[in-house]
Amino acid sequence: MRTSKRLVPAIKQLAIAASSALACASAFAVTIPDVSNPDVVEAFVDGAVEPAMEAHNSPSGVVAMMKDGKVILEKGYGYIDVEKRIPLDGESSMVRPGSISKLFTWIAVMQQVEQGRLDLDTDVNTYLKTFQVEDSWPGKPVTLRHILTHTAGFEDGAVGYLIIDDPARIKPLAESLAYYQPQRVIEPGVRVAYSNWATALAGLIVANVSGESFNDYIENHIFDVLGMSHSTFKEPLPAEFEPFMAKAYLIEAGKFVETPYEIVANFGPAGAAAVSASDMVLFARALLNDGAYDGKRILKPETLQQMLDEGFVHDERVRGLGLGFLKREYGPEGFDNFGHDGATTRFNSHFGLSKSENFMLFSSFSGPNGGAVHQHFVKAFYDEFFPTETPQLEPPEDFAERAHKYAGVYNSSRASFTKIEAIMSPLGGMKVIPMPDDTLLIGDKRYIEEEPGLFRAIYGSERIAFQLAEDGTAEGFVMDGLGVFQFYRVPFYQTADFTLLVIGLLTLVPLLIVLRQLYQRRQICSAPAAEKRAELVSLAFAGGTLFFLLLIGVSVSGGLESLFYKLPTLLKVSLVLPLLLIPVTLYHAFLSWQVWRDALFTGVWPRLRHTLVSLLALLGLWFYSTWNLIGFNYFA
Repeated sequence: MRTSKRLVPAIKQLAIAASSALACASAFAVTIPDVSNPDVVEAFVDGAVEPAMEAHNSPSGVVAMMKDGKVILEKGYGYIDVEKRIPLDGESSMVRPGSISKLFTWIAVMQQVEQGRLDLDTDVNTYLKTFQVEDSWPGKPVTLRHILTHTAGFEDGAVGYLIIDDPARIKPLAESLAYYQPQRVIEPGVRVAYSNWATALAGLIVANVSGESFNDYIENHIFDVLGMSHSTFKEPLPAEFEPFMAKAYLIEAGKFVETPYEIVANFGPAGAAAVSASDMVLFARALLNDGAYDGKRILKPETLQQMLDEGFVHDERVRGLGLGFLKREYGPEGFDNFGHDGATTRFNSHFGLSKSENFMLFSSFSGPNGGAVHQHFVKAFYDEFFPTETPQLEPPEDFAERAHKYAGVYNSSRASFTKIEAIMSPLGGMKVIPMPDDTLLIGDKRYIEEEPGLFRAIYGSERIAFQLAEDGTAEGFVMDGLGVFQFYRVPFYQTADFTLLVIGLLTLVPLLIVLRQLYQRRQICSAPAAEKRAELVSLAFAGGTLFFLLLIGVSVSGGLESLFYKLPTLLKVSLVLPLLLIPVTLYHAFLSWQVWRDALFTGVWPRLRHTLVSLLALLGLWFYSTWNLIGFNYFA
């Protein structure tokens, strides 16, 4: 068949375009830098880390990277002691890896499973000596499998007790866990929700069945075995490690100010470790070599593989949890990044591995804004050396008809539900909003439907999987690579917008009441006794409410970070006021009935105004009750 002369130019143009596209694709493949080249890696890391640390006032950081068994980079940045200008050394300097500590706890648990002392599917109360996990779900006990996959159903908490700065407040692990035991808010095995307390419980169980303290166990059976000579869980920091420890700093008046060593001992197995980058390389060598390094074994190959193969995920189309290991979204298909991230109030760290690439990356950055450096560097590194292809997607034709079933506000399952810190939950909620172009705005990013219930970021590789009810309505969602919690749909009264609206009303209306009564004080003083009483009760409600909110505001003015170390006395005192507001509110409501019954005040508006104040006061009581502000719902 002949080709039309008119088609020849068009075909040539298509050929040229195709050739250009292939050339671009080839160029893209060629320009991926060589991650096994030390000079290339160091140049990139220097360029990513140094400006970010300067911009975010991070005094110290460290990066270690290994490929195919060879250490490509092990370098410190900044200073372990700013005042003395002692540089951070990549080999011996120590940092706080936060929740990366959990990996040592999980290895310890699985060592005891190998030895037959522990069973992943046995009620954990079998292994406890001095207290028991409350039987909140009869017939559905918590197991170590639940704990390793963060599906035990515990609420999470931190305010006033998770991290402390006073060694005098350290308790024995069993005593601490008994005192700070959280509520089980959902049956085990149903929803993933990160739990520091449960992880610490796993550490206590290891101690109970092994006959060694947890800290000694980790030292004897992991650190010493692998030669990790600059690592410890012991707190306060043992004297022999002090010369190597990167000090923690805040910024005050433009200067670094040293802060005390953070103590996590009361929940030590969840985050108390201090490590060096070179020691994390040794740990990685064992994990990438089927559980052994240099002839010394910490796990059997089949046990380590079990930790990677078994686990929990709400949707198999995204990455969730192994038995303890987090499966991260970094890297292309088949890269299969696993490990953990971690944070204290002063350090933010990453530990990622890939068996298919025989690769490890460890990084840690300190300072009040170390988290910003951490997030920038980790993403930049993987994007540079292990880029992920982003497919071009088009919205399904029928998506507009279904979009409303995803709309709503979703709060995190990792939250407190019975303590005063529960009020922080709605403030961290995520909005899902259908957009005119048939995408979803989730948080601050747009996502397009890839499969029913599965969405991919338009500009990026992030994926989100929704859990759908039988009618197709979304009940929750999980993010790829963030398998330690689920976002679940909440009613309007648990959203940030409604919460802030109520707080706004409880601030504005009482303030107006006070101002009006000051302005009209002479008229009120000369009013009949019943009307004066109604006005005074309104003033009592307004004054009590404003005073409560003022005390709360002053208590948290130091920032959330300060609340981790110790609950302010002023905050505890402020909780007396909601209790006092109960009789005031009930009496105010009674007076509203009396105002209408006895036709108090002149005209309808003053009576209606009094009734509206009663309704607001009742709303306030409901609000305080919902967020556990009535009573003293906190751990001392």
